[in-house]
Amino acid sequence: MRVLITGVTGFVGSHLAEYLLTFGNVEVFGCYRWRSKMENLEDLGLAGRLNIIGENSTITSACRLEGMLNTSCCPDKLNIVEADMLDAFSMQCLINGVRPDRVFHLAAQSYVPGSQNAPAATLQTNIIGELNILEAVRQSGLDMRVHIAGSSEEYGRVLPSEVPIKETNPLRPLSPYGVSKVAQEMLALQYHYSHGLHAVVTRGFNHTGPRRGHVFVTSSLSRQVAQIEKGLRPPVILVGDVSSKRDWTDVRDFVRAYWLALDKGQAGQAYNIGSGVLREVGELVGLLLRMSTATIEVRQDESRLRPSDVNLLLSDSSKFRTLTGWEPVIPFEKTIGDLLAYWRARV
Repeated sequence: MRVLITGVTGFVGSHLAEYLLTFGNVEVFGCYRWRSKMENLEDLGLAGRLNIIGENSTITSACRLEGMLNTSCCPDKLNIVEADMLDAFSMQCLINGVRPDRVFHLAAQSYVPGSQNAPAATLQTNIIGELNILEAVRQSGLDMRVHIAGSSEEYGRVLPSEVPIKETNPLRPLSPYGVSKVAQEMLALQYHYSHGLHAVVTRGFNHTGPRRGHVFVTSSLSRQVAQIEKGLRPPVILVGDVSSKRDWTDVRDFVRAYWLALDKGQAGQAYNIGSGVLREVGELVGLLLRMSTATIEVRQDESRLRPSDVNLLLSDSSKFRTLTGWEPVIPFEKTIGDLLAYWRARV
């Protein structure tokens, strides 16, 4: 089986690639932008298993890419190719060259505050980027399964009576990012109904773990603790709204769910993925303070408060669990401990 991961250099993409490489019978491909950082792919289990196809050259045609794949593909490594999600022709070359059996579309602008600062860029990247992938799959005529990584941010404004959140809950996004994810889901379902595309959507609740970007709350706080322990900043941890409640899952459990979504999920369906456990951000702060070797003061930073925030997110993922048998197995304490260790090694 041949699998393509868009956004493979990112947090989830790198973990998914690492997971798939353990299978032994799956050829793993990924695409990256010319300015993508490679740190995640060079980390941990992917060290020494990276094969860059066409390095230092631009892929300009499907024929050229196919030729490179025939001579340069390494079945036991992560094969990555430069491509541009916003260029329809680039996506056609990618799909026709790789000819994957399964596509995991993870490439996106995924930072909620970033979407509020740059709404147009977020909508263009997330919506047009996915459209180009779907069109390339449709035009290829190949039989493949496509996974679209949606988000719990699609739910947005959730009423207390609607918790835990089922897939039937109204979508009331509170950010351009949330709006873009609703649009991504609608596009995937439209291509399924109009063109018979085997598209499966997951609405992922919060997930974290090693390699999480430093702008996200779990990494931001862990990074601050690691910096304090090394004397790189005063012993004060800056926080936003610690009363916000989240449903966190370890990213390593998450990528198992993504695989099962395409393996057992029904085309044209959307599935919640989450731990089903509600935790306040304040609980996360307390856990990090207990894990730290330093004495740290907690102080609220007004700049970390969002203009409109989703204060309550708790998943009901029974639909997905019943269908696939998936269950998260990594304890939250281990997730945060591994994340803190990740930042301790990097600051």
